[in-house]
Amino acid sequence: MTKNIFIASAEPYTGKSVIAFGMVNMLLAKTQKVGYFKPIIAEEDPTKKEQHVEAILDYFSLPINYSDTFAFTRQQVLQQTESENTGEMINTIISKYKKLEDNYDFTVIEGSDFLGEGIAFEFESNVQIAKNLAAPVIIVATGKDKTGLQLVNAVTNIYRNFLLRDVQVLGIVANMVAPEDIDAVKDALCKQLPSELMITVIPLESGLQSPTMKEITLALKGKVLFGEELLANQVDHFITGAMMLPNFLKHIKENVLIVTPGDRGDVIVGSLQANLSANYPKVAGIVLSGGSVPDEPVTRLIEGLQTVIPIISVKTGTFETTKAIGAIHSTIGKENKKKIILAIDVFEKYVDLKVLDDKIITFKYQGITPHMFQYQLMKWAKSQKKRIVLPEGNDERVLKAVEKLISQDVVDITLLGDPLEIGTTIKRLGLTLDINAIQIHNPTVSTHYDDYVNTLYELRKTKNVNMEMARDMMTDVSYFGTMMVYKGDADGMVSGAVHTTQHTIRPALQFVKTKPGVSVVSSIFFMCLPERVAIFGDCAVNPNPTAQQLAEIAISSAESSIRFGIEPRIAMLSYSSGTSGEGEDVNRVREATAIVKERRPDLKIEGPIQYDAAVDPLVGKQKMPGSEVAGRASVLIFPDLNTGNNTYKAVQRETGALAIGPMLQGLNKPINDLSRGCTVDDIFNTVVITAIQCQDI
Repeated sequence: MTKNIFIASAEPYTGKSVIAFGMVNMLLAKTQKVGYFKPIIAEEDPTKKEQHVEAILDYFSLPINYSDTFAFTRQQVLQQTESENTGEMINTIISKYKKLEDNYDFTVIEGSDFLGEGIAFEFESNVQIAKNLAAPVIIVATGKDKTGLQLVNAVTNIYRNFLLRDVQVLGIVANMVAPEDIDAVKDALCKQLPSELMITVIPLESGLQSPTMKEITLALKGKVLFGEELLANQVDHFITGAMMLPNFLKHIKENVLIVTPGDRGDVIVGSLQANLSANYPKVAGIVLSGGSVPDEPVTRLIEGLQTVIPIISVKTGTFETTKAIGAIHSTIGKENKKKIILAIDVFEKYVDLKVLDDKIITFKYQGITPHMFQYQLMKWAKSQKKRIVLPEGNDERVLKAVEKLISQDVVDITLLGDPLEIGTTIKRLGLTLDINAIQIHNPTVSTHYDDYVNTLYELRKTKNVNMEMARDMMTDVSYFGTMMVYKGDADGMVSGAVHTTQHTIRPALQFVKTKPGVSVVSSIFFMCLPERVAIFGDCAVNPNPTAQQLAEIAISSAESSIRFGIEPRIAMLSYSSGTSGEGEDVNRVREATAIVKERRPDLKIEGPIQYDAAVDPLVGKQKMPGSEVAGRASVLIFPDLNTGNNTYKAVQRETGALAIGPMLQGLNKPINDLSRGCTVDDIFNTVVITAIQCQDI
């Protein structure tokens, strides 16, 4: 069984980095020990790291030293070739790779990039490296600037060249194929190549081809005058601003780059105004040619604007500048997380993962790693898209999270708030979020408002809520969002970035209510520790739970654990382990443990038990020998909110663990609360787990 795979191409700019990102991501869902090796890197500047290698290591947090990911730079290989030291070069590559292989369950190897001189030698060296490392190959070819027939001929020739050299080929990826040629290319390849090969055809994805303003700035050696914070803007088109303003405005497209001399104040101001206007597409940036800068009045005007697109100045003339921009090949750097996510999405969309999985080694890992867990969460959420309402629609963190959720097609989103304000904030932040891709409701003017008011009145009239009070309450976004979930107009709700926990969950407790047989709403955090995922409960809701409530929290947490693919081994935490301690607090935990054992004899549970005995195998064996839980606990139940909240935050800060949650348990429909100090990733992850909860309703 193979422990590696080699991603190879036979020409430059095939997009094999998409396959590399996708492969590493797929493998990390199966085992945490995935290595990455690129024998020959295209290092252009010895003082800087190779961009693609750095992006792989950074995005996946691979614990590999940069110097261990490669054997030679391209220049070193060419020097070795001139001195006829090819054999020594291969020996060095094998030696370096074997050291890496010994520490990893699977290693993704990526071939060289075919840039500059020595292209013919690169093909031979890639063949030799793959052969000497006994690595099966996935061949990546590009369809860009090729007809369907030309692409098919190129692919079959590359395949035969590998085959003639006794290199095993697992699959072929025809990348960047014109959409109209997809079916014909796939059909022709399947007919001309052996049936055991995995054949993948990926259409041209403009989002992966388009450079960012930062890439353009570096390529043109430009000077940033304004908007440096928005250099991540993607450029899909570029035009020359040489005509009169009315005609020029007709040519503005989404994410356009405008090239114009610095003295064309009318074009500059018109472009800035178009970017701010709701009637024109987003402008990615402006390049001022000829080394010129705007006149003083225009500069002063720009400096006074709240939102400024990137404006750079270059020394070259307009024609030379546009020619240089057209020749830029975008790369995937570590700072461009959106492009990395898109690359992974493209891989998962077009590559048959099951077929690929059958062709390479399939690992069975006991337990679940953080990356496995997050990979599985995304897979579950996407398998059955749900509608999530976010009441805090104008919060910047919420909008940034929504941009990620929509771009990855995880859920359908409804925002609450004023549509104009939300649209303005989206534009001010420079987000690539299509406002038409989400629903926005302003509670007071929503078509649902009167119906929701009447429903709330009927539900709460026995609690002294009159119609006027119901109308006032329904202007509150927490009540409106919760009512959307209650009425089935949304599947779940996530709030709390701005509002308190009490403000968020009070409406849910009033009319969504708890599930049958559940008397207490509780919460859990999914703690993504370095090598495992543990569940902490209750760290957010119940200050001083009774023994009965602790038992319910434990059972609810175990059921959540099962739902999210984690085998529940419950530790009922206290300051004492086993029968050694006495006192009101430890007795309460002991009683709660007994209740769980009586109600759910199928669950593995231990309590009272101290934290170290619960999670450390050596301590657990010493303090509680023979226990199924001690040292291996996956669900940790804290005796009170003070202990739980402080412990989860301490673990998070000291270990760097990702804490996903809190996720509320026990409600009839999913309503989840955020911390007011939450990050964009916190919001993203909480929406994902909420969507998964919705699938069980």
